[in-house]
Amino acid sequence: MNNKDIFSVQDYIAIVTGGMGQLGKQFVKTLAERGARVAIFARHIPEPAQICEVFPECCKRIIAISVDITKKKSIQDGLDVVLKKWGTPHVLINNAGLDTQPSAPPEVSGPFENFPEEVFREVVEVNLVGTFLACQVVGAAMAKEGRGSIINIGSIYGMLSPVQDIYAYKAEKTGIPFVKPVAYCASKSGIYNLTRYLATYWASKGVRVNTLTPSGVWRSTQDPEFQANYCARIPIRRMAREDEFNGAIIFLASQASSYMTGSNLVIDGGWTAW
Repeated sequence: MNNKDIFSVQDYIAIVTGGMGQLGKQFVKTLAERGARVAIFARHIPEPAQICEVFPECCKRIIAISVDITKKKSIQDGLDVVLKKWGTPHVLINNAGLDTQPSAPPEVSGPFENFPEEVFREVVEVNLVGTFLACQVVGAAMAKEGRGSIINIGSIYGMLSPVQDIYAYKAEKTGIPFVKPVAYCASKSGIYNLTRYLATYWASKGVRVNTLTPSGVWRSTQDPEFQANYCARIPIRRMAREDEFNGAIIFLASQASSYMTGSNLVIDGGWTAW
């Protein structure tokens, strides 16, 4: 392969969990627009017409499969559809996850001492166990084929503790405090050593496993106070646009990162530099 082709994902087969989420849609779009065939794994899948509405330029290269990533059999059933239609995936992006926004009700965003055990278990089940199961099922097929790239989506709140002062405005504004919950942070933290474990486990099988760590992404529905406080903590002084991780996805999916495994690619506007 010559240098001009090292970022190519033409004719790759990719699976993106949570592919209809804010970042998931971007990952699906950037892969499909560059010639990859992409399967969206999600609990609630869109109709084909909706896929063409969301991805008008590349919808013929996208399918959506109903998959519950907390159930191993469901993932295997989804993979079987991909295998039958296209073949063994080259890329798996573990993007599906649960987070708690400042708009969340107080029963799931209060003090650590009162955080519900069932919510903690649910978040860990999706964010960490779901990633483990998807890696187990899809990664095994990749290893059998002797190639593949797994991209686990982390979070700066998996690397560092949240800056709770960012959310203090909620108590001042509404009288109800918001605490960035422990479940998301703990579940995302587990992703990093899962990545390192699998990178060394599958290195001889040609399967690379890396983490991509984004920081906060701007949404129109976010409180302006949250945005201002968050941006003040970022050296670049703004939140990420939803398309600013696409280059990293192509890099990690393609042969451009052929000697990279077990690593964490951080794209956070400088958040973790402070």
